[in-house]
Amino acid sequence: MKLLYTLKESQQQALSLRDGETIWYCVPVDLDFDNGARSARISYADQTWIVVTEDRLMTLKGEEKTSEYLLKDCEKIKCEHQVGCGIVTVFPKEGGPECIARFSMRHIIRVAYAVRGAQTLVQAMQEQKGLKMVSRVESREYEKYCEKCGRALPGTSKCMYCDGKSEVLKKFMALCGDFIGSLVVISLLLVLLAAINMLNPTVQRYFIDNALANGRGTAKDLWIFIGLSFVLTAGGMVCWIYRYWLCVKLGASLSMSLRAKLYYKIQVLSLSFINNRKPGELMNRVSRDTREIRTFMQDVFGDMFSTLVTMIVALVMMLIISWKMTLLSMVFVVAVLLFVRIFWRHIYTIYHKQWLRADDLSSNLQDILSGMRIVKSFGKEARESAKFTEKTEAFAKIQKKNETFWAVFFPIMTFLLGVGTYIAIYFGGIQVLDGSMTVGELVQFVTYSGCLFGPLSWMTHLPRAVMQMLTSLNRIYDVLDEEPMLADKAESKAFPIEGAFTFEDVSFGYQTYEPVLEHISFEVKPGEMIGLVGASGTGKSTLINLIMRLYDVDQGRITLDGYDLRDVQMESLHSQIGVVLQETFLFSGTILANIRFAKQDATLEEVIMAARAANAHDFICKTPDGYNTYVGEHGYNLSGGERQRIAIARAILNNPRILILDEATSALDTESEFLIQQALNRLVKGRTTFAIAHRLSTLRDADRLVVIDRHGVAEIGTHNELLEKQGIYYGLVNAQLRMSSGEQ
Repeated sequence: MKLLYTLKESQQQALSLRDGETIWYCVPVDLDFDNGARSARISYADQTWIVVTEDRLMTLKGEEKTSEYLLKDCEKIKCEHQVGCGIVTVFPKEGGPECIARFSMRHIIRVAYAVRGAQTLVQAMQEQKGLKMVSRVESREYEKYCEKCGRALPGTSKCMYCDGKSEVLKKFMALCGDFIGSLVVISLLLVLLAAINMLNPTVQRYFIDNALANGRGTAKDLWIFIGLSFVLTAGGMVCWIYRYWLCVKLGASLSMSLRAKLYYKIQVLSLSFINNRKPGELMNRVSRDTREIRTFMQDVFGDMFSTLVTMIVALVMMLIISWKMTLLSMVFVVAVLLFVRIFWRHIYTIYHKQWLRADDLSSNLQDILSGMRIVKSFGKEARESAKFTEKTEAFAKIQKKNETFWAVFFPIMTFLLGVGTYIAIYFGGIQVLDGSMTVGELVQFVTYSGCLFGPLSWMTHLPRAVMQMLTSLNRIYDVLDEEPMLADKAESKAFPIEGAFTFEDVSFGYQTYEPVLEHISFEVKPGEMIGLVGASGTGKSTLINLIMRLYDVDQGRITLDGYDLRDVQMESLHSQIGVVLQETFLFSGTILANIRFAKQDATLEEVIMAARAANAHDFICKTPDGYNTYVGEHGYNLSGGERQRIAIARAILNNPRILILDEATSALDTESEFLIQQALNRLVKGRTTFAIAHRLSTLRDADRLVVIDRHGVAEIGTHNELLEKQGIYYGLVNAQLRMSSGEQ
């Protein structure tokens, strides 16, 4: 994704760049204002450009500068998305806001980065920072797009649509290189199998010409022919069985290797990648797409190469017997190759669409099975069944369309190939009648033509099988080629955490054009409990995500014990963090396994101590099998309070230095909340704690409260200090008091 396009010399002259002035960002926009009403697409000749230097923000239309702003005279520069388009707005220190550019949504990420870079320069000037202290805002690794077609690219890989499928095939061959021994043995068997298939017609020819045609054959000749045919057939059968077994083994090994790599890659990829894909889609890539690779290797791969060798040898033998008959019989092969070439891309497209429908169907099924309790609670079984039926019908429709296409395409190809055999029989028969060819030679030629045109008929199926394999392979490498947005550096540090945090001008947005947090700055001392307060959607949970380094900041930095959080080894960081969330997730398994999830090697005594500290031991002992009691998916056979206490025990077991509490006591009855609050009070002692709670009374004992409003820090102080200020926190407390009074 380019943030610095090259302008023509005449355009650069129109900008009137001063000596030493450098263009930092230069990006195009593709919509015009059209008198401030409707927007219209504009040609490249009238292309509008947004240009940012270290001093100025300018727009250029064609070769004419249409606007210019000194960054030092700007209060703010903002990129916003509207219905169907986006706009860039400049807020001068004097005068009202001015909209300087419009663009379609396909350009919004590129433009947003350039605008964010301009805003960074504006802020640096406001804070009187030197230019050397300002770094360019670069694009995120996962937001890369093909410059030719605009499609999103996985990681740093090439575009499958514009650069062909050779890159994927190269990666696949590299993967096959791990199984080179099996491939060599399979190749030798394929050559041997082809040689056996080619010997049969020669044996038939000599038997017919020397024993049958002249009537001089004996019983010995017959037994020799039968014996040779039996040996060749038995040898071919043994080679085929062994070759098929090796292909099955190779396919299973390849699919297992890909499945393991996919699962590991999904584990290490960032949450943004996971959240941008449907669960069913990822499940299909791990299960169905790897199964397609296995099926191809065991059912197609071996036959494909043995057939190719057989066809080449058969063609050579046909040319030796009669090159004229061979050329006549090959006329329709050219037509078949042209048909396959014409429909090649269409075959890929139709199966790609079928795969997308299958992903949608799997995702819908996964959602319904996971949310069956909600479906039944609202009595929406009929509606969800109808919705699933609709998706099933859509999948069946495109599947039927694809199979119908193939049902028409394949017989046409088979017919055209069959014509070649009839031509060979006709002209060969004429030559036998006039004595220029023996009957044995004709039988040999026809047999070889069958070895050529029969496999060619089979190979008309090959585009379908190859396209299914390539589609699956492309989807697999779409994940494998994805670069983790978060990764340890070579110099990443692992150390015992004390828990001192510093937020230095932190800004972040899940989408570049929608910042969630802007210019967050405050410090946290080791062992301090910080309450995060604010209305829903202000960015409290996002701040927690940044602390846990589930995402990296876009601007500024977060330091932990003096180290930039991006320089801390992720495993070391996460092993010293304990998390208790509002939506407690328990895995299918025993209570013991769920508590041990934080520390796999914990002894039973350590687990019991953690459960006691979490006020969970008593209710666990009352379950049928105690700590070995099996909890169903998500732990739905336990109450909300019980699940929450197991989650607290899980957090305590790891003895974390940093504790994250995200609405840990919400939506619980009074008794459960009391028990959990007791457990949390024990848990937070001596640990740096970040707690989110809409019930403000639970944060009264926090060392400090950070009030977040309008994407930034609005207030910081203790409970009493913020009440005395009578600001946002004061208003939130009074609102809750009025609501409580009304309820009573």
